[in-house]
This record gives sequence, structure tokens and C-alpha cells, in this order.
Amino acid sequence: MTPRAGAPGAAKERTGRTVETRVARVLGTWFGCGLVPYAPGTAGTFGAIPLYLAIRPLGAAAILAVAGALTLIGVWAADRIIADTKLKDPQIVVIDEVAGVLVTLSIAPPTWAALLAGVAAFRVFDQLKPWPARTAERRFPGGWGVMMDDVFAGVWGAAVIALSTRGGWL
Repeated sequence: MTPRAGAPGAAKERTGRTVETRVARVLGTWFGCGLVPYAPGTAGTFGAIPLYLAIRPLGAAAILAVAGALTLIGVWAADRIIADTKLKDPQIVVIDEVAGVLVTLSIAPPTWAALLAGVAAFRVFDQLKPWPARTAERRFPGGWGVMMDDVFAGVWGAAVIALSTRGGWL
């Protein structure tokens, strides 16, 4: 017998997960990109490209605004997934890659070369975790640590894109 609406436990689905946790998983895994068996972070980064292409015509401020909104949503989603999985930094959470690569691409000129260079630069800095990315990952609690290391990696990627653009390479 299923609980009636409004009763305790009514928000639970058959698996025992709440609707809130299901929504957090959809967003946190960026609609399933984080569920790929190999390189889920790379899959999440590539999963951000359609969103980037949709908002790119609105300009850098819009891209950064979406990155900021996704960062806040990602903190919430990552906290829920951490609580559900009992892992400190679940590999399935890739909304952090989406926010981070958007930070990098916010400064990129609207060319395919810049898009590819931005994605590559972001992935390099996401793996290397230069200061303050690694510090953020270790010191910020829960979802904040999950999200902010990628946002900082995105800032480093944006710096590379800015220098590449100024140098005439992009």
C-alpha cells in the first residue's frame, strides 16, 4: 500500500530515495553524463557543450550567470548525492565540470577552435588542480568542495584562453 499524498514517506519512490534525491541525481550527474563507466568528468565536460552553444549568443555575462547558478545548484545536488552515497566526492557528480567549463568558455571567442581549446584547458586544470583548486577541494565542506575546485580550474582555463586570444592564437 502506498502512502497517501502528504503522509510521511509519501515523497519516497519505490527504491527508498526521495524525489529530492532523484532530482539531485539527475542534475548532479548532468542528465546521466556522470554515469558513464569511464571518464565521467570528461563526459560531463562534453555534456556542457550544448548548453554553452545555446547561451553563447547571449554573451559572457550570461554564460557566467549560468555557471554561477549551476554552481549553487551543484552544491545542493552534490550534498544530496554525498548523503545518499556516503562518498566524500562521488565520481558520478559532474555538474561541477559543467559549471567549471562554462567559466573557461565564458571568455572564449565564438569559434570551434576556441571551444576545443577551452575544453582541453579546463580538463588539464581539472586534473592538475592548481592552487586554489586543490585547497578548495580539501577545505570546503561537502558540495562546496566538490564544486569549487572545478570553478577554480575553470578560472585557470579562462586565463589560458585569454592569453591565447590576446596572443592571436585563437
